[in-house]
Amino acid sequence: MTKRAALYLRVSTGEQTTENQRLELLAAAKRTGWQIVEIYEDAGVSGAKGRDKRPEFDRLLKGAVRREFDVIMTWSVDRLGRSLQHLVEFLGEIHAKGVDLYCHQQGVDTTTPAGKAMFQMCGVFAEFERAMIQERVKAGLARARAQGKILGRPKVTRKVEQSIYRLRVAGTGKRKIAKQLGIGVSTVMRVLKEPQAA
Repeated sequence: MTKRAALYLRVSTGEQTTENQRLELLAAAKRTGWQIVEIYEDAGVSGAKGRDKRPEFDRLLKGAVRREFDVIMTWSVDRLGRSLQHLVEFLGEIHAKGVDLYCHQQGVDTTTPAGKAMFQMCGVFAEFERAMIQERVKAGLARARAQGKILGRPKVTRKVEQSIYRLRVAGTGKRKIAKQLGIGVSTVMRVLKEPQAA
């Protein structure tokens, strides 16, 4: 059965053109016998921008969810995004819907066993990247605590605490106290839970 393919073209600036990407991908589709059913093009849009700032990329993902095509063809991996983590999330999303990916420049084709293995390796590296980020964050927090820095939400002043207690004793509700003092309800609840200093 002939595979239905969607092209995704993107250039970062208005001076650049997607024409070369289009011609190469059309030629590749012809060689593989895939039928082009849709072309998505984000012209003058950076790959660092999120899905909400890339309308055609967003439309592409919605098309993948609806199974409007079997494979997404793009000129290069960097046309899809600027980080390995975002790429793996994208791949996970389309693979969950049974949609494959073809990246012309890198020779990645997840319709083949070698391409599927490449995708799995990307997943391993993205997981490693996430773990490294988590470790750095934990180490940074531990260092800050060791240096005596107070982490978490800033405490309210003693004056505000006393106002909270006074209003509560007078029978004022927590929401009303928060509104009166211009603070969050969660702050009022936290102060009331803490033992009152003499």
